Amino acid sequence: MAKRILYVEDNAQNKRLVRKILVSRGYEVLEAEDGLAGVEITKHELPDLILMDINIPGMDGLEATGVIKATTETKHIPVIALTANAMRGDAERFLAAGCDGYLPKPINMTELLETVRGFLGE
Repeated sequence: MAKRILYVEDNAQNKRLVRKILVSRGYEVLEAEDGLAGVEITKHELPDLILMDINIPGMDGLEATGVIKATTETKHIPVIALTANAMRGDAERFLAAGCDGYLPKPINMTELLETVRGFLGE
């Protein structure tokens, strides 16, 4: 059975790119446009991994990650911040807020796949 990855992202181009990369490697990709939808999909679908944009409408990625990590049924799911926020200290801030990993945008295909495989134990 294919590993399921939830990508929480509001940018259509980024969603298309990540979906293409992951689906071509055999992953099933679920998508959410904002943090609240990401939390709901996580609760109902229990994906194997979450790629979380930080700057999304409504509930931002850090808030959504906090809710996911505070919920018994979902706290074990790795959350990787996938964001254009790439200033000094950003990665540490996202990890301190509950994210398990960090990837900067623009998306590097090799780095994305290596990170995903690492978190999924592949």
